[in-house]
Amino acid sequence: MGKFPPSFRSAISKTNLKGSLTLTPTESLAPHQEKTHNFLEKQPPQLSGKIPDDSRTQNFFKSPDLKEAKTLVNSITNAAKTPLDLRFHNSLLQSYASISTVDNSISLLGHMIKTLPSFSPKRSTYHIVLIQACKTPDSSLSLVHKVLNFMVTNGLKPDQVTTDIAIRSLCLSGREDNAVELVKELALKQSPPDTFTYNFLVKILCKCRALSTVYSFIDEMKTAFDIKPDLVTYTILIDNVCNTKNLREATRLVGVLSESGFKPDCFVYNTIMKGYCMLSRGSEAVAIFKKMKEEGVEPDLVTYNTLIFGLSKAGRVNEARKYLKTMVETGHFPDAATYTSLMNGMCREGQALGALSLLEEMEAEGCSPNSCTYNTLLHGLCKARLLQKGIELYGVMKAGDMKLETASYATFVRALCREGRVAEAYEIFDYAIESKSLTDVAAYSTLESTLKWLRKAKGQGLAV
Repeated sequence: MGKFPPSFRSAISKTNLKGSLTLTPTESLAPHQEKTHNFLEKQPPQLSGKIPDDSRTQNFFKSPDLKEAKTLVNSITNAAKTPLDLRFHNSLLQSYASISTVDNSISLLGHMIKTLPSFSPKRSTYHIVLIQACKTPDSSLSLVHKVLNFMVTNGLKPDQVTTDIAIRSLCLSGREDNAVELVKELALKQSPPDTFTYNFLVKILCKCRALSTVYSFIDEMKTAFDIKPDLVTYTILIDNVCNTKNLREATRLVGVLSESGFKPDCFVYNTIMKGYCMLSRGSEAVAIFKKMKEEGVEPDLVTYNTLIFGLSKAGRVNEARKYLKTMVETGHFPDAATYTSLMNGMCREGQALGALSLLEEMEAEGCSPNSCTYNTLLHGLCKARLLQKGIELYGVMKAGDMKLETASYATFVRALCREGRVAEAYEIFDYAIESKSLTDVAAYSTLESTLKWLRKAKGQGLAV
């Protein structure tokens, strides 16, 4: 029940400043675990090279045979009463690329260029085959090079959009090493990545490579190609180390960030504060809050929610409530995440009835509780052995078609069985299945283990 609610997420800064950096870690670092934040990124024009949905769904080709494909293209274009536009030609190529090899797609495109007077391919056309090459399993970049060389031969040099499409397609196909190799090649040939592509690649590497490897990549791009990290890059790195609970390295990165001419923004401070909260280190989270105020960075809703969550998790509910008051005074209105964090903390301290009163206060303030709020309360009431209150709350949840979370379901079923109300426990099991709150196996396993516990407890005289 101590997870960060989804509303703790915030948009990453789009600052695009430049500064120097020497990323040499102060200690040996482990590979990065899965990261939670979804950073704001630019989506490049025609990223996939695909055509609009109405044409893309057409399946022109039934066979990957190149000769048949050329014949079909000729027959379609010859039968057309008016010249076909670029979108239609792209749809033809897209359809064939979906079932053919890269070499055959290049051959068909070459045939179209030579035999169709009305067809003048643009970058979007070549990008269709480029994506196909990037998605094709290959330990080398030979197919990608073949497509890029074909583009150049026909008068179109790769640009930043081409670079972006290739890097993203390679990464999304699990070919991160190829992406790193290609981005260096393209940067060397005057087609360097823009900041969005660069930061996308850094974020991907953080997910699947050791942090020292990411640092080496950043340093090489800066030294060899003068491509420097910006505030977004630093924020990705800080978020990465915070998620691996390496707060020492996060603090060092903030220092490097400042030395490079950047000022930490609210998102950076929120990220570090979240890291301390994950470790239930409320005092350090408060210190970060005070520091950002001293630096003239105004806290936002995420800041207050993160701080209240961390203090509540650390058992400092009274202090968390003070920050709730401060939050309101500064014009930030508490949301469901704010109240749910406080309720969670109160339930942890055995104040389940107080948490229930907070629900009334929350609704009086015009803030609607969500499924997470009710599950937190249900779990707390059952743990406090306030079963009747829990049953009443469950009735509200059921009337609202809310799903049960694993922890609250297990606690509720156990509480019912402990009181000898096994039939009602089966009813909860049925609802969990019908509402798709849990899988059949998970719901049944929990009920079965609870009934085994009940039989054992009865044998020892510990249950009715």
